[in-house]
Amino acid sequence: MEVINRFFQIPDQSCFLFGPRGTGKSTWLRARLPDALILDLLDPSLHRSLSARPERLREKIAGAPTKATVVIDEIQRVPELLTVVHAVLEEPSPPRFVMTGSSARKLRRGGVDLLGGRAVYRTLHPFMAAELPDFDLAQALRIGLLPLVAGASDPASTLGGYASLYLEQEVRAEGLTRHVGRFSRFLEAVTFSHAGQLNVSAVARECEVERKVVAGYVGILEDLLLAFRVPVFRKRARRAVAVHDKLYLFDAGVFRSLRPHGPLDRPGEMDGQALEGLVAQHLRAWTSYSRHDADVFFWRTRAGTEVDFVVYGESAIHAFEVKNAGRVHAGDLRGLQAFREDYPEAQAALLYRGRERLRINGVWCLPVEEFLRGMRPDRDLLAWL
Repeated sequence: MEVINRFFQIPDQSCFLFGPRGTGKSTWLRARLPDALILDLLDPSLHRSLSARPERLREKIAGAPTKATVVIDEIQRVPELLTVVHAVLEEPSPPRFVMTGSSARKLRRGGVDLLGGRAVYRTLHPFMAAELPDFDLAQALRIGLLPLVAGASDPASTLGGYASLYLEQEVRAEGLTRHVGRFSRFLEAVTFSHAGQLNVSAVARECEVERKVVAGYVGILEDLLLAFRVPVFRKRARRAVAVHDKLYLFDAGVFRSLRPHGPLDRPGEMDGQALEGLVAQHLRAWTSYSRHDADVFFWRTRAGTEVDFVVYGESAIHAFEVKNAGRVHAGDLRGLQAFREDYPEAQAALLYRGRERLRINGVWCLPVEEFLRGMRPDRDLLAWL
């Protein structure tokens, strides 16, 4: 099977490579590092061996002296190995370690050795549109861009099983909660907050559990890299702005598979959430893969004026509004125009489902599919225009 090239670059030094299950970490590393010593902790026998005596890692490295790189897959399954890795890195001419994981929870909260800065942290995200020669927006909104799903013979079935096979399995494996059924109800309820401001109390009422339980569940999603928050942009704020962060599930297809729907749900509402989430995951991947520092925010005043995304970096500030519509209306530009009044140095663009490039009162109106295809790490977000 052909392995699609990714924008992610493996660092020259040792690194942690995190990413949700199904983002293709193992497959991609095997293709890019064919000469590495690969230790897969999902292998039951290897897991038992290294769990019983982590020092065996030294023996395996000594038995492969020509291997310049050691890949340890799913390092969170035996976090005690990090003490051995740290010791090896202190020796003369150590190998490079690439340690993958689908959860940072055990590493961050277990009091284990995190190598004292000797390994950098990187994240692998779902595909970006520009990584796929045959990117199709409608399909991306339907099944998402998770490599596990995109490469499946039956993407819809694979996506449908993702929640039970990976999400709940991960929750059970790490003992993150004693009530998996309650967590499953939470997963459904939290999808209504996707692309919206997170109100933990409202989700708790929907799940009929305590607020602190839901707050803990949101933390689990973030630790498993299955959801992320977008904070409010407050720099040099001239107006009172919103308090709550926005929440997104990491992939538009996973959002659709978890989101319950019925006769009272409007298809356009779900499509709009999926589209905004797709743009969010692209912006997040772009900031992660780019060498210059940039962060993703949103802007919302207490009066309700909003811009979906603000990307603030070293050299530029961009503001984006996402509309699931084929035409641009004057009211669609109000949030961007208000933002430019407060931040005149900002470049602003409305991303919509139409086909024409327009420029209205200094604001670009761009086909969202064209925008996603044009995104490249280390290149200005509007450089393709």
